[in-house]
Amino acid sequence: MRWRQKRIGLALGGGGARGFAHIGVLKALVREKIPLDIIVGTSSGALIGGAYAGGITPEKMEQKIGEYLNSKEYQSSAVRTIEKAHTGEQASLTRKVQGFFQNKFLLLQAMFKPGILSAEEFQTMIDFFIPNILIQDTTIPFRAVTTDLISGEQIVFSEGPLREAVMISSAVPGAIGPRQSGKMLLSDGGIISLVPVNAARREGTDIVIAVDITRGLFSDEKLETAQEIRDRAADIAAHHLTKHELAAADVVIRPRVGNLHWSVFSHAGNLIAEGEKAAGEKMRDIRRSIPLLRRLRAKRGAVSVAAS
Repeated sequence: MRWRQKRIGLALGGGGARGFAHIGVLKALVREKIPLDIIVGTSSGALIGGAYAGGITPEKMEQKIGEYLNSKEYQSSAVRTIEKAHTGEQASLTRKVQGFFQNKFLLLQAMFKPGILSAEEFQTMIDFFIPNILIQDTTIPFRAVTTDLISGEQIVFSEGPLREAVMISSAVPGAIGPRQSGKMLLSDGGIISLVPVNAARREGTDIVIAVDITRGLFSDEKLETAQEIRDRAADIAAHHLTKHELAAADVVIRPRVGNLHWSVFSHAGNLIAEGEKAAGEKMRDIRRSIPLLRRLRAKRGAVSVAAS
């Protein structure tokens, strides 16, 4: 009788720019020498998890973020326009007028296209952070979670181009158009699973460390339009779905990301710091879980030797 060796899995959740908090979590895990046997990511969790699994250190990722945010590509991008609208950066009257028409243009695009951001623009960002390798060649096993809009089922990438898998997993509905793959129409993994704990479990993990970067449920925003009410209803549904899935995790890390909009990339530094702080607060729970796993492995190994 042979026992299948179990592993420690890291499940990184989605949340747009709030995903930068994952970098801080990884910094803490690396510093404390916490072993990771597999990383499963949804949306921005797939972006950060895929970069790390592909051999890019958290420190290098932090450096790359600074370079990207200061690049001409980002400063002139639609994402930057959306961020300005949500952070009130349109200071002067002229900029407010420009911002108004830019946002109206983006909304008009949404009526005739599958996404308000061009695939080329978003792919440029993915390529900036993700190495051009296959998933099966990552230094740490990696899985990217996506959703098939046709069947409504979860699709997990375990092989193929890493950049393509991350691109599809990060395709926020309405912002990025879905990708056709055979009979499937693939989109953001967060539609079904904002924090992919169950996907990590299916990979045979004994311990799942989950990182939840979803926004808090409470909101005092005025709900005056059909769009606002629809978005609020979606947030409530996602919150309860995520809460149910997180119940299957062994340790849940919750960086204090507040209600930050998915497009607010300029808060990267603060988000990284919050991720590192939150992981530090959970380090005792993580370390408590590891000896239990080691004893389980040793016991299984002894049974395997005796059986053979």
